[in-house]
Amino acid sequence: MTSTPATPNTAPNGPTARNVMRLAWPMALKAIILHGTVVIDAYLVSALGETSLAAMGLAAAIAGFVLGSILAFSNAMQIRTAQAFGTSDPVFLKSTLASGMAVSVAVGAFGLLVISIFGGPIIGVMAPSAEVGALAKDYLSIFSLVILGEAVGQCLSSYFNGCGRTKLPLYSFCLSLPVNVASSIVLIHGYFGLPAYGVKGAAMGSAIAVCLQVGFLIWRLIVLDGHLRHVKGWRQVTFFPTLKRHLAFALPIAATFFSATFASHVCTLIYAKMSLNEFAAMTIIAPWIMVAGTIGMQWAQATGIIVAQLLGQESSEAVLDRFLSSAWRGAFVAATCVASIYGIVCLSASHLYGDLSEETRAVLLGFLPILLVLPFPKGSNAICGNTLRASGDTIYVMHIFIWSQWLVRVPATALAVLYFQVPAFWVLAILLLEEFVKFPAFHRRLFRGDWKRATLVE
Repeated sequence: MTSTPATPNTAPNGPTARNVMRLAWPMALKAIILHGTVVIDAYLVSALGETSLAAMGLAAAIAGFVLGSILAFSNAMQIRTAQAFGTSDPVFLKSTLASGMAVSVAVGAFGLLVISIFGGPIIGVMAPSAEVGALAKDYLSIFSLVILGEAVGQCLSSYFNGCGRTKLPLYSFCLSLPVNVASSIVLIHGYFGLPAYGVKGAAMGSAIAVCLQVGFLIWRLIVLDGHLRHVKGWRQVTFFPTLKRHLAFALPIAATFFSATFASHVCTLIYAKMSLNEFAAMTIIAPWIMVAGTIGMQWAQATGIIVAQLLGQESSEAVLDRFLSSAWRGAFVAATCVASIYGIVCLSASHLYGDLSEETRAVLLGFLPILLVLPFPKGSNAICGNTLRASGDTIYVMHIFIWSQWLVRVPATALAVLYFQVPAFWVLAILLLEEFVKFPAFHRRLFRGDWKRATLVE
């Protein structure tokens, strides 16, 4: 390699929470900016009126299923890369990169095939008018380029994250974001003598930006790890068994993310049956839970990356224990930061959302006790889940998430809203209940210690 990032063992006794911070902050910042980009795109298109905004929202919702699938597999790619990087085996690293890229591109291509076959009929059924449907189809046809770009870009971002180079994906996003905004404005409104493409211009701007982002990541890959293309052999002798092994590792992790996304959509539909004020309050707090919660989730993912690297290096149990204890203490600091953000939002509701009714603001303020507690069990569970995944215990983690979602959160939400019609406070408390249900299953498995003796020889 022409440039090698610091390995996990930068201290005599192994890595600490400082090492997690170096990996986590670029990942968290990128995720937060990504959520903000969605808001910016909607704001730019809103100048064209409700019809264009509805068209973009409908097309984005359909494309979101494919992008979510790509992100699900890229998370598995991140952990697998960290394992390979820890072993310092170039064959393992090349195999992971090639397998992950093949899976990501295949998922993106299959998603585009499904959209090309079923996208039009779905838009025709869901669109409130023929005009909205026509604009949504135009947007989606151009946005297909974004999907292909993300299939490559997310895979490379996960590869760099797994190698400990978490700043590179952040740099690529910081490079593409202003290009996205500027080109979208020009193409939407037709400045500098260009045609005014309207809502299609927003998709064009996104396509230009993702091409720039992917180009930067490919360039850094060639500079840093270009030698991998000259490495001979595969982890499982030939490529097909190597790809099959990668899929066996990735599918449980991807299934976990699919389940979480679907469960969240179902719960959102159920929330719509609440009173107007309560549903408005749930709609407002949901993005804050997602965005602020990113801090704790990225800390846990960074912890998983370092654990996977340490396991790849066959570090001693003492080193693993010291590191996880330090990372866990850091996770509670992250949870405190998240809880503080929730507290500020709830206590400032009258200023942040002054146009809303007093009843809606009262519901928001009532969420405060739950939101002050939620980040702590959620963050601890995330540390357990990412640590177990790093050791290859992906199926067990998948079962905990899926069963807690579909046997606890979804049915409890349905009963609370549709049958008992409880106040919004208790509906939101179901999120906390879900974390308490997962807590013993995760922590008992982690404290058993089998993950510390996991081998990555397969």
